[in-house]
Amino acid sequence: MNEILALSGVAQAALIRNRKISPEELFQLHVERIEEVNPGIHAVVEVMPFSAPQDGPFRGVPFSIKDSIEVEGTVCSAGTWGYRNAPRSTRDATLVARLRAAGAVPVARTNLPDLLFAFESNNLIFGRTNNPYDHSRTSGGSSGGEAALIASCGSPFGLGSDAAGSVRLPAHYCGIASLKPTSGRLARTGHVPPPGGWVEGLWQIGPMARHVEDLQALMPILLGPDELDRTVIPMPYPGVPLENLRVAYFTDNGFAEPDLETHIVVSGAGRALGGVESRPPGVERSHELEMRFLGADGGDGVREFLTSIGSDRTHPLLDSWLEKLEEYRTDLEGFASCWALIDQLRASMHAYLSLYDVILSPVSGSPALLHGTSIEEQNFKGFSYTMTHNLTGWPAAVVRCGTSTTGLPIGVQIAAAPWREDIVLAVARRLEEIFGGWRPAPDAILVNP
Repeated sequence: MNEILALSGVAQAALIRNRKISPEELFQLHVERIEEVNPGIHAVVEVMPFSAPQDGPFRGVPFSIKDSIEVEGTVCSAGTWGYRNAPRSTRDATLVARLRAAGAVPVARTNLPDLLFAFESNNLIFGRTNNPYDHSRTSGGSSGGEAALIASCGSPFGLGSDAAGSVRLPAHYCGIASLKPTSGRLARTGHVPPPGGWVEGLWQIGPMARHVEDLQALMPILLGPDELDRTVIPMPYPGVPLENLRVAYFTDNGFAEPDLETHIVVSGAGRALGGVESRPPGVERSHELEMRFLGADGGDGVREFLTSIGSDRTHPLLDSWLEKLEEYRTDLEGFASCWALIDQLRASMHAYLSLYDVILSPVSGSPALLHGTSIEEQNFKGFSYTMTHNLTGWPAAVVRCGTSTTGLPIGVQIAAAPWREDIVLAVARRLEEIFGGWRPAPDAILVNP
């Protein structure tokens, strides 16, 4: 593998500025890498032709996009059957346009689950994405194609989206870094399905990268209202020194006990930052509250959307999700009760911030799962760690801090107060420095189907 491919996007941009490589040459290197690794990982659904870059800080640097975010001239399928032959997009999603304006060049669209509803990336149109470190295991979902491609050096960074952990879990499984910004931080215009309904407060589009410095460089480029997504709040983006941050960490949320290796990695990260072992009140209810919130109508809204777009075939993982949502069907009184409990969780978590600036925790209960097992109840409970910060709307990042005895990445989740993405990324950068962050999978695994 060409060593340039393993560099951050920031470093690749510097090579272009210093005329060490041209944008066309860098783009071609990434295309060749995609051709090398994609037969094994099945992360890319379309490679795009080179387009002349605009001037900007990332001039000439390729980036990838989850196939639920529109790119002009391409079909945005969201992995669902009814969109397999959808009309080509006539415009870029807002965040894609902002990356282009910064000089970045789209290189590939990446795989995901059917209508984004699974913690694995597998659908009836493009099939399943494999984990670069072990093809018998999933890369996660719903931004699993992004994570697998970035981890394999087919793209330095890209865009995913997250309503229950969908940029953080794949980053954990594939050993890269990612950020779910504060709810209302980034414009979601051009996402499929579009924002709307009571669940829209749970999700954000978020950047993913091998190196935290790219996430730090991308956030100022991506943020700000676009006059189309009414939920975006024009909050300032501050900067913070790492000194004197009060760090808490916990390894068990009281609902889904993680495996021993995850416990050891998270504890090590917390101690490395001088943290105090402390668990925020109420996190043990995260799974219940997220599922009650998503499933208040028993999944009818999802079914109606599928019907409206002609998705008369659905993937078994989506079917299993809908079965789980059916268990949480309720009436108006039950929904009001759920909403009140979520407000209580947000209030108690906010009060906890008077004690700590940063909270470290597992990303899930274990490293990457075997294909097809994410829906099993014990595994599914493990996703409660990311759900917590969708419910609160807090920013949360993931960075690799360890490796299992079987060679799988283990990430740590870092959360902070609303609008303090600068804090979570600064801490993620420090943990990356201490523990090494991303490291390549053996090429033999990367290239074998």
